[in-house]
Amino acid sequence: MSNRITSLFGIKYPIIQGGMVWCSGWRLASAVSNAGGLGLLGAGSMHPETLREHIRKCRLATRNPFGVNIPLMYPQIDEIMQIVVEEKVRIVFTSAGNPVKWTGWLKERGLKVVHVVSSSRFARKAQDAGVDAVVAEGFEAGGHNGREETTTLCLIPAVRAATSLPLMAAGGIATGAAMLAVRALGAEGVQIGTRFALTEESSADTAFKNYCLNLQEGDTKLLLRKLSPVRLIKNSFRTQVEEAEARGASEDELRTLLAKGRAKRGIFEGELDEGELEIGQIAALFNGRPIQTVAEVMNELAAEYRQVLATIQG
Repeated sequence: MSNRITSLFGIKYPIIQGGMVWCSGWRLASAVSNAGGLGLLGAGSMHPETLREHIRKCRLATRNPFGVNIPLMYPQIDEIMQIVVEEKVRIVFTSAGNPVKWTGWLKERGLKVVHVVSSSRFARKAQDAGVDAVVAEGFEAGGHNGREETTTLCLIPAVRAATSLPLMAAGGIATGAAMLAVRALGAEGVQIGTRFALTEESSADTAFKNYCLNLQEGDTKLLLRKLSPVRLIKNSFRTQVEEAEARGASEDELRTLLAKGRAKRGIFEGELDEGELEIGQIAALFNGRPIQTVAEVMNELAAEYRQVLATIQG
């Protein structure tokens, strides 16, 4: 499984853990890195000094490479960027914004920079900005999808044709077979969110994990397109969002609906009715499965990948 992605990050498997809000703390990131992938701390739900604390704890918990995912719309972005440099983080994934401003600044300070895109057009812009690699994230993903609503199987070959950069696929990927499928389309690695969000080491509440592990097909829906599209699970809060959007609610009205710590309440605190519950479509594939450790997930991914590859070659 060695390729440009494993070489770029110095990892065993081309498997990157999504930097998910309220899920991706130091326990999850270090566990993924220890298992041979690349763990990411999710800066989007951390105050600056909280991020510093998680970086230091992650470094104590693993000797392997790890990184930080930074949404570029983060309100204290300058402070966050300064912290990752001060703490000698070597890898940054940026998302939800224009990479032009920060990519050069980070690379001048010796960091590797990856940007998450939702279209081939944005992939070309990321390449022009000087990033080292891109993640192409399809419509199936849980948090902060692109407005294009392009599925992963359509997006990966389009991005592969648009850029020569190392390419990772995201959105609806949670098995070794899916890893092999996107490899066939031109991806050299994968970024996995949902499956890692539901592991023991994830900082999400156990009630949220169990709820997601009992979802059926169709239980998630992409909403909040006027703000930043996210995939929400059926509950009272989602009903409120659907009703607001149906009557043509403005961006300000939707922000007011969200501005009550909804994601923290739902994902981190386990408030399943009034919280904002974000998860990818692929969660339904694991209906009835128990909560697993990161090591168990990584072993399954690698074993299934090899098994399916051998079957195809046979």
